[in-house]
Amino acid sequence: MKATKSALLVGVGGQGAILTAKVLVNGLMKAGYDVKMSEVHGMSQRGGSVSTQVHWGEKVYSPVIGKGAADIIVAFEKMEAVRYADYLKPDGVAVINDYEIASSSIAAGLCEYPDGCLEAMQQHFRCHVLKAGEIAEQLGNAKCMNIVLFGSMAKALGMDDIDWEAVIAETVPPKFRELNLRAYRAGHDAVQL
Repeated sequence: MKATKSALLVGVGGQGAILTAKVLVNGLMKAGYDVKMSEVHGMSQRGGSVSTQVHWGEKVYSPVIGKGAADIIVAFEKMEAVRYADYLKPDGVAVINDYEIASSSIAAGLCEYPDGCLEAMQQHFRCHVLKAGEIAEQLGNAKCMNIVLFGSMAKALGMDDIDWEAVIAETVPPKFRELNLRAYRAGHDAVQL
């Protein structure tokens, strides 16, 4: 087995970050890795920030990822990428959904959505930016955006040795299985290495 790796999945409540982390954990465990996962919901039911940390390797003692230690950040919303950027290793990779969700203060008119989120990330990190929401809508259901992002993450990390399609088929509800398999393939194809 390879050295310990870590992923930080960040988004806004309702975007599917936790289901995505469960797909990741299930696949890694099937591949024989020791895996630890931690999730922080915060005010997620009110549109607040959600973060999930996943650590895997031969032996892992904690799911907690310190600042500057994540191998990858998967941001389901672009402002969340910036919010958690200090957790990414200098040579880490970010998969960022080019998607905006107005926070409660933005929606109330107290401030504006910040410009330059993607550019700020691209200035400091290797980034794969995609419009996962649009890809999901083209597939017929915007809610599979999370699995589109998962496919991009799997490719960005070079984790093609795991049968992710089988893991997805076992993890998602049967009525959404085919849609999520197509979402995984579309996200995987969206990343150019």
